[in-house]
Amino acid sequence: MVSGKEVSIARLRYIDDMPEAPDLEVIKDYLNAELKHAQVESCQVLRPTVIRSLAAEVTADLPGRTFLDAQRRGKFLTLRFSGGRSLVINPMLTGALQHCRESERVQKKTCLALGLGGSMALRYLDDRQIGKVYYIRNGEDDSEPQDDLVPQYTGLGPDVLSYISFEEFQARLKKFNGEIKGVLTRGAFLSGIGNAYSDEILFAAGISPFKKCKALKPDELQALHTQCRQVLEEATETLRTRMGSDIHKKVRDFLKVHNKGGQPCPECGGNITQLKANQRITSYCRNCQPGFLTRN
Repeated sequence: MVSGKEVSIARLRYIDDMPEAPDLEVIKDYLNAELKHAQVESCQVLRPTVIRSLAAEVTADLPGRTFLDAQRRGKFLTLRFSGGRSLVINPMLTGALQHCRESERVQKKTCLALGLGGSMALRYLDDRQIGKVYYIRNGEDDSEPQDDLVPQYTGLGPDVLSYISFEEFQARLKKFNGEIKGVLTRGAFLSGIGNAYSDEILFAAGISPFKKCKALKPDELQALHTQCRQVLEEATETLRTRMGSDIHKKVRDFLKVHNKGGQPCPECGGNITQLKANQRITSYCRNCQPGFLTRN
């Protein structure tokens, strides 16, 4: 008999809608446009397991502060408030932000709720409570910044949407071994790429997700360098027109191969192959991305 815990883990295994750089870039810009000078009137911690600070500290200290801006680094979103405080959000697999009327029904998956001026609310949703929210000092009030309290944050590589020269790209890639898809999703190489967009980047570059980094040819390296930024820039622009105010919804139906196993390849018409392993989905075209699945 399978236990409830095992069923829960099995269902979690292939969750594949992690917010990545394009999603969070659009959310960041939305918040900067909609929340400018908004004051936090109330703060409720409904699911304290995601809060990486004392819940009492957040609920007592955040009200009265004014929203300054939102910033993004890789797959982290930082909300800065007056008085040198920040909420650093790592949504991981299932986290999302919702901006809505305060009177709107609070969903069961709501973990943190901020009441804002104008009867509006900003809520962090996470039905699996996998993501993490850190309430830290950011150093802007002459206190010691607490970025080191956010795991993985200080070790992030250059953001994928920033300018990275081909020479730097090559130099960084040389530090990593293994299959190229796995390396693309490691924030220490480039930050902001997750499972979905690594599939899209590799499809656009015509590279098998299972090809070893050390085996990439010069023309493949050039294509990979170009597509890492181009694919995510194009996705960001698509999301700007698709998400609107529904920033808590993840839009992925426009992707070319990811999670579209069995559907026709948009380039060659052959069937897209989809594998499920290592707690993630890998989607690719065997014709457009030739190579072999290797076993270590």
